[in-house]
Amino acid sequence: MTVLILTCEQDVTADMVVAELDGTGVPVVRLDPADLPGPVALSGEYVRGGFRGHLSAGGRLVSMSGLRSVWVRRPGAPASRAAEPSDWLTEESAQALYGMLRSTDARWMNHPDAARRARHKPWQLSLAQRCGLPVPATLITTFPQAARDFADRFPDLVVKPVSGAHPQEPPRAVPTSRVAPDADFAAVAYGPTLLQRRVAKRADIRLTCVGDRLFAARKTVAPDADPDEVDVRFAVSDAPWQPVDTPSSVAAGIRTYLREAQLAYGAFDFAEDAEGLWWFLECNQSGQFGFVQIESGQPIAAAVADWLAAPTAPTAPGARSTGARAWAMEGH
Repeated sequence: MTVLILTCEQDVTADMVVAELDGTGVPVVRLDPADLPGPVALSGEYVRGGFRGHLSAGGRLVSMSGLRSVWVRRPGAPASRAAEPSDWLTEESAQALYGMLRSTDARWMNHPDAARRARHKPWQLSLAQRCGLPVPATLITTFPQAARDFADRFPDLVVKPVSGAHPQEPPRAVPTSRVAPDADFAAVAYGPTLLQRRVAKRADIRLTCVGDRLFAARKTVAPDADPDEVDVRFAVSDAPWQPVDTPSSVAAGIRTYLREAQLAYGAFDFAEDAEGLWWFLECNQSGQFGFVQIESGQPIAAAVADWLAAPTAPTAPGARSTGARAWAMEGH
């Protein structure tokens, strides 16, 4: 049984997992849907009540019925590197590839339907609240007056994109920024704006979840750090990511979140305040973990490889089924 990894060519995080899988002897096929059609080819037939499908990549032919798991890591848009790309060809290729893969019994990390929903930050905030995770006061609005009223109630705010990265090629991260005290918010009318109460944090937390395994890492904020450097991705800091225990209340909330979101993997960001409370910021369902593993020494790649290589995984209690084991998640 083969592990299928869907990702771009330059993906160090995927490289780490492939190296772990190679050590287990489990067959691995890695491909980028951007190369379909062309270097990647597919075929599937539905005859007499059955389905038979095949994928070809890198000179290897693999039966879709022989897939044990599919890791949707960071795939390119289908057909985006075709000789004559078009929106129509991308849609046709996506329908063919992901439709056929949905016809298999392979387990997903993460299922495309769950992943698509999990990307929506407003939905994340609502789910985190329902799961008992502390969420900073947040407003998403196109009403300038609503933004002004919110700033009156919460004078110390940050602004961040609702969607995450800017959709250019390659995607560009848009930093979270502190809102100036004299902001008038007139520009809010030109596009949805996410405002959030700034957490005066003493540390950043990255909690990487693989199946039922939680890997929490902590990066201390220096006492003399610039308060305007609110985004850990862009802050100047020599502090390393170090392993830390996950508070029991957070662990319970995270496991409920994953179960409700039907995710097998999630990279959660928290801000730890002066009292040690972890405030939920977001969950990236395909987030990087290589930088955390390198500094903290946590075996995250091995955990991902173990999950992908496992022959079966029990269905999450209360999880909805979309056929076969498509929504199965280990240990939830």
